[in-house]
Amino acid sequence: MDRLGTAAAVAGGLLLLWVALLLLVWRSRSLAPREALRLLPDLVRLVRRLAADRSLPRGVRIRLWLLLVYLVSPLDLVPDVIPLLGHADDVVLVAWTLRSVTRRAGTEALARHWPGEPAGLALVSRLAGLPAAGTPPG
Repeated sequence: MDRLGTAAAVAGGLLLLWVALLLLVWRSRSLAPREALRLLPDLVRLVRRLAADRSLPRGVRIRLWLLLVYLVSPLDLVPDVIPLLGHADDVVLVAWTLRSVTRRAGTEALARHWPGEPAGLALVSRLAGLPAAGTPPG
């Protein structure tokens, strides 16, 4: 019983942390739902292009392929039928993944593979908590 209680406490804590992160993403209003819908095709192409780029480290490419699998999978941490929060988990995972990929590959890789408009790339960089691609941090 002690292990079960500990496992339940850990799972509950992780769930609360996840919900808090989802609420922060939507509360910050860093990405309006309409903007997210416009960016979606470019984001999918960006992730696929980065994942196929053999000049990037293997671990980075694996992370990107796992993200793509998660995004197309019908199973989500937060079901998509829940208004707003249903898609927020996808936004959080994309932001985290792009941030970690950019730390290893550099913002230049994002800029090189971005298929859309420069304003969209600036928005994606902001969403991932990065300096605008192609500009030095600071």
